[in-house]
Amino acid sequence: MGLLGRAGEIIRAKFSALLNRAENPNETLDYSYEKQLQSLQNVKRGVADVVTAKKRLEIQTKQLEQNVVTLDTQARQALGAGREDLARQALERKSGIQQQLQDLDTQVKGLQDQQEKLVSSEKQLSAKVEQFRSQKEVIKAQYSAAEAQVRIGEAATGIGREMDNTGLAIQRAKDKTEQMQARASAIDELVTSGDLEELGSTTTPLDRELSQLASQQQVDRELEQMKAEVGSGGEKKELEEAPPST
Repeated sequence: MGLLGRAGEIIRAKFSALLNRAENPNETLDYSYEKQLQSLQNVKRGVADVVTAKKRLEIQTKQLEQNVVTLDTQARQALGAGREDLARQALERKSGIQQQLQDLDTQVKGLQDQQEKLVSSEKQLSAKVEQFRSQKEVIKAQYSAAEAQVRIGEAATGIGREMDNTGLAIQRAKDKTEQMQARASAIDELVTSGDLEELGSTTTPLDRELSQLASQQQVDRELEQMKAEVGSGGEKKELEEAPPST
């Protein structure tokens, strides 16, 4: 096989795979059922056409049979009137019509045979179409159930493409949330330590250091004062509890 032949095989294989993926069994079954119904309708129209043709021949046969009776009567009347020549002509026409009747009878029998065959074929085809319809509905129901089961399984296991996209979206949201939480924590830490001034604040780092120093000095003074108070109170209590000297 040459290069072009191999390329053609590859194209046909890919095209077949593409059609297989795009093909919907429900649509295929419905289309096949419609085609079978069309075939059945064609057979029914064929039966109707044959019956119509047979009826026309039967009507023509009755007319010719009436003509035969009329010509026979006319031949007898002509013969009775001594007109053998007219009687002969009437009988000749009668003979020709009788030949036509034989041909029509043959045609009617042929149409009757066709009608019976078409009716038999119609019954068989109708039974097959009805059987196909039942099978079609069963297969469609089974396919729909299997399709629903696949979708549920994909949704539950995350196999489906949509679930994959959902998983990625959740992961991105988690990542952004963690980044935002980390940023907020860092900003709060910087604000607390004084390394990052709050928005709109006029306090400088020097002001904060002086404020901390003043606060520390205040704490030291209060502590010394508390020590002095506690110490003087303890000495007074010892004097009160000491026994009088003799």
